[in-house]
Amino acid sequence: MGMGKLDEYDPLEDFAPRKITLGEATKMVHVSGTGPGVIVIPEVPGISPHVARFARWVREAGFTVYLPSLYGRDGEPVDLEVGQAVFKRVCVSAEFRAFGAGGSAPVTRWLRALARLAHEECGGPGVGAIGMCFSGNFALSMMLEPSMLAPVLSGPALPLDDDAGLHIAQEELQVVKQRLDKEDLTVMAYRFEGDRFCKPQRFAAYQEALGDRFIGRVLPDSAANPDVPEFFREVVRTPHNVVTVHLIDEEGQPTLHARDEILEFFSRRLACDG
Repeated sequence: MGMGKLDEYDPLEDFAPRKITLGEATKMVHVSGTGPGVIVIPEVPGISPHVARFARWVREAGFTVYLPSLYGRDGEPVDLEVGQAVFKRVCVSAEFRAFGAGGSAPVTRWLRALARLAHEECGGPGVGAIGMCFSGNFALSMMLEPSMLAPVLSGPALPLDDDAGLHIAQEELQVVKQRLDKEDLTVMAYRFEGDRFCKPQRFAAYQEALGDRFIGRVLPDSAANPDVPEFFREVVRTPHNVVTVHLIDEEGQPTLHARDEILEFFSRRLACDG
């Protein structure tokens, strides 16, 4: 698919960089493709070549990808020292609210506005979104935006201090649940069995809150790519990043199947009538 090397700087030349102001916040968003909009929310430490690879897979499946820059240096391969610095910054950032259950991260308001913009620009029945790791649950909060139809949660890690915590206010969660039921929508979620950031308690809490509208997939740790950048070996220290660094790009691999299931989910939910 024309992917570059994952351990080298990715200039993102096949994306159009756009400074997008929504409300009072302006962020860089890399946009590419045609078709319904899908927002790929990067994991910590940022838009690495692994994240860009997944965004390109989404694009090549027939979507317009919106890849917002939320932290880190865009296109940089994952570096241990830089990754640690980014992780420390986002953990204390009020925008992301890494600790404490029962409240949504403020950045999700901006992401909901981005979903609305993507729908206006791309048309179709609505948009999709995937959050990864630190941003894993953001796609669920984005369901407060009516144009959001296809949320995917990959290894949702927040809140960091409560294994069973849900990073969304209770009243917002109720609104999301009512919408899922009314519009016959589902939430797809993925985690590795031994993930220390996204434990069974979190998926159980989502299941209790959303019922059969929550579809959680648990992959065996043996399915994770062992050849990962030092940041993930030394800091993450667990199978965690299902569709990026821990994905094995070979036929028959569970992580590749997860990727294909996500792309099919977007296709099914965002297909234009007729």
